[in-house]
Amino acid sequence: MNLFKSNAFTIEIGSILDSSLNDLLLKTYSHSKVVVIVDENTHDNCLEYLLTSFDSLREAEVMLLPVGEENKVMEVCFQVWQALTDYQVGRKDLIINLGGGVVTDMGGFIASIYKRGVDFIHIPTSLLGMVDASIGGKVGIDLGPYKNQLGVFSHPKNIYIDKIFLETLPEEELLNGYAEMLKHALVNDKSQWGKLKKISSIDKLKDETMIHDSVKVKFEIIEKDPLEKNERKKLNFGHTIGHAIEGYFIDTSPVAHGHAIAIGMLAESFISMKQQRLKSEEYYEIEQLITNKFPLIQLDEVAIKEIIQIAKNDKKNESGKIFCALLNRIGNCSIDNEIQENEIADALFYLNKFAISMN
Repeated sequence: MNLFKSNAFTIEIGSILDSSLNDLLLKTYSHSKVVVIVDENTHDNCLEYLLTSFDSLREAEVMLLPVGEENKVMEVCFQVWQALTDYQVGRKDLIINLGGGVVTDMGGFIASIYKRGVDFIHIPTSLLGMVDASIGGKVGIDLGPYKNQLGVFSHPKNIYIDKIFLETLPEEELLNGYAEMLKHALVNDKSQWGKLKKISSIDKLKDETMIHDSVKVKFEIIEKDPLEKNERKKLNFGHTIGHAIEGYFIDTSPVAHGHAIAIGMLAESFISMKQQRLKSEEYYEIEQLITNKFPLIQLDEVAIKEIIQIAKNDKKNESGKIFCALLNRIGNCSIDNEIQENEIADALFYLNKFAISMN
């Protein structure tokens, strides 16, 4: 069992059957009501394994969320809060979030707000959830096209990462996690970038060592800067433009988070190159890897203008200016860089031409 322990939470990587979960349920929460929050996918593919593996969960109440980022909204939260109230869940009870990034984001937010805070645990079931979304205490929901516009910092008591839950994931979901793994490498670990480049099969991402190494990057960064005042801002690389792309398409033809972030990283790498921070040969190395794994999206002029408008309301902005993380080189990143609307437009027009040429 690989262990990462902070003052706020513990991450355990390995078989959940060998983890501390059973002891936690039997000792700390022996007299508590337990609620398991799932979405439609984890209800069908993961819930039975969890419930049958732990006798103390046999009486747990299961609450089902609709699947998809487009449902990570306040209206669904209200329904869950009402159900928790009807079930008379109290402040000494426990919520277990069993799912990918949407479930851990939303379930953590629901738990953190309800009665000013109920203990919760994350059991991520997607690669993206394991290496990124479940870690760091960011919980929240979307507001229209604006990603995670409503939220708080609130850590789970424990995070249990078991690769057994990846067995039911389609390749597209593994690629979502791959995008965040690439981000960790690009901003902080060139040697990890080299390992990720050499992956011959997407199934190799299920390897526990690969998961551990990516978790380690994020854990060490958030330990130094838990509230995102300085170094943790590196982890937003690709997200200023990526979140805007995701938000633009959310009500029409939703783009998966990892896919949007991959394109966002390309655009922000392009800007890094144009600002003469990132060498052109390193940009094209990034471009080749990402475009080999993630299809580019064609964006017309209207779409690009709207994406820029969404980016102007990003959480990281200050005084009406757009700020983002930019690469100095592979494995090294700088924060709090102001970028101009025309720089975003130039990057997206370039990627649009690339997308057209590939069709």
